[in-house]
Amino acid sequence: MSIHSRLFRYWSRKRPKAVTPTKHIAVAFALIILTGALLLTLPIASRDGVSSGFRPALFTATSATCVTGLVLYDTFTQWSGFGQGVILALIEIGGLGFMSAATLVIFSLRRKIGLKQRMVMAQALSLNDLEGVVRLQRLVLFGSLGVEGIGALILMLRFLPEMGFVTALWWGVFHSISAFCNAGFDVFGCITPGASLMEFQSDPVVLLTLAALIVVGGLGFLVWEDLVTKRKFKKFSVYTKLVLLTTLALILSGWVLTCILEWNNPDTLGPMSVGDKLLNGLFQSVTLRTAGFAAIDEGKLTDSSKAVSMALMLVGGSSGSTAGGLKTVTFVVLLLFVAARARGRETVCAFKRTIPQRQVLDAMTIGLILLMLAMFGGIFISATSPVGFTDALFEAVSALATVGLTAGATGALSVPAQILIILYMYFGRVGVLTISLGFLMGNRAEERYQYASTSLLIG
Repeated sequence: MSIHSRLFRYWSRKRPKAVTPTKHIAVAFALIILTGALLLTLPIASRDGVSSGFRPALFTATSATCVTGLVLYDTFTQWSGFGQGVILALIEIGGLGFMSAATLVIFSLRRKIGLKQRMVMAQALSLNDLEGVVRLQRLVLFGSLGVEGIGALILMLRFLPEMGFVTALWWGVFHSISAFCNAGFDVFGCITPGASLMEFQSDPVVLLTLAALIVVGGLGFLVWEDLVTKRKFKKFSVYTKLVLLTTLALILSGWVLTCILEWNNPDTLGPMSVGDKLLNGLFQSVTLRTAGFAAIDEGKLTDSSKAVSMALMLVGGSSGSTAGGLKTVTFVVLLLFVAARARGRETVCAFKRTIPQRQVLDAMTIGLILLMLAMFGGIFISATSPVGFTDALFEAVSALATVGLTAGATGALSVPAQILIILYMYFGRVGVLTISLGFLMGNRAEERYQYASTSLLIG
């Protein structure tokens, strides 16, 4: 056998295996984060003209791409206009998905979308088949830009009398995209650095506009399609019905609990008027759903409120949306499973439909993974940083669920804790996504054998 034949056979055995669509997503997000971090290390990206260093830039780029919102420095104070532009681009790409941007280019060039591209698009949008993927992608692109445009216009008109056209336009665009993508970044640091939305506690236009953008972005693209095409609740899919009802229930319950627990807290809602208390209680409930804007000081919440906040953050938004977290329907499936088992039933049902046991197990798997990671993160952060366990757990949950709210722990994180938060933000956005899509599209390996059954005492 010639040397060429031997080399070819060796290469055939050792060549890299085909990259799956889920790996495409993970690698693409990592490359986007790395590119953003390198851009943010440039002196031009910092307001003082001095490079921020790679670690803070990587932390910020990860937070922006994974639409989290946790920051080591105030966005306006630290980053120049160029740096803020990089952050905004990362938020948009991370929120809508890298394939949305790629598809926009394909549409503009009028090129044919092949099977491989359709598979990746289906993965990025949490679809379990390829039917209608291009049509849905069009809805994602143009629907997202349309909603962001409306939000930007409302916010611009609100800021125009005080800030002038250029600043009002930038603030409108930046915060509309940040809210819709559930990112939580803000550039209000020119008013009070690090105060987020606390200067707008009595401004219903700002808070309600941002809340509406957060909710719409967190519903998910499949829900959008049902709302646009079917319009009547009876005609909606079971998934859409569950998303809408769960979203409403979580917002209302979070609103009520926040108002009850913080009504007389002198450091949060206590000094406000009744109307402002209700407004900020509502916004707090909405922003906990992976948005990350803070209209009240999260570090001064009561411990009971922090517990409620962590629960809402873990649930997050809906699948195929700009939000993170466990996801609303996953949470509902777990509740329905518990309710069914408590009544001695084997099947889980919703709206007279049976949910496959495989999907119930998938929901349990994701939920358990997130809970274990959150607990480990809380312990690790409190052990390596001068932060109490409750605030450390709050930080870990916020990163995992890509929320971005902090109880004041971010600035006190040690270097190992910062690295853990970076990994948690990436996993919360990409890891949960790829695991979930692996459940949907992956070919499950057939079990070649089974051990004999045994009975255990449970409970």
